[in-house]
Amino acid sequence: MSTSVGLWIDHRQAMVVSLTDGGEATEVIMSNAEKQPRRSGDSPLKGSYEPQHVSADDRRQHTLTGQLNTYYDAVIARIRTADAILLFGPGEAKQELKERLEADHLGGRVVGIETVDKLTDHQIAAKVRDHFAKPHIAG
Repeated sequence: MSTSVGLWIDHRQAMVVSLTDGGEATEVIMSNAEKQPRRSGDSPLKGSYEPQHVSADDRRQHTLTGQLNTYYDAVIARIRTADAILLFGPGEAKQELKERLEADHLGGRVVGIETVDKLTDHQIAAKVRDHFAKPHIAG
């Protein structure tokens, strides 16, 4: 049984649409990554000690990178068995995931990468169905 997967992804969530001979399934994977982690404490700090209570930008970036790596690992685990993978979404996440797939020797399964805006769940599923319903012509 072959499996084709369409994946709409950004840094906050991924929607996986799996198409098999048995039908269609969808799943949402949340990243839980914060681009702007909040400062700790109940009130704004004043005075010369504030830098001691705010993590450095590189530490925040390191935290974000770790959260995204965990997220991408979860997405890859979900789509690992797919025979064909279509990646699409609005930002950089689709290209970052493609690079991770290539590092895991799964890059050859990626059949397309497209930049699209935010879509509804129904639009995402329809796009995946339409893409894999078309005959693919090798160029």
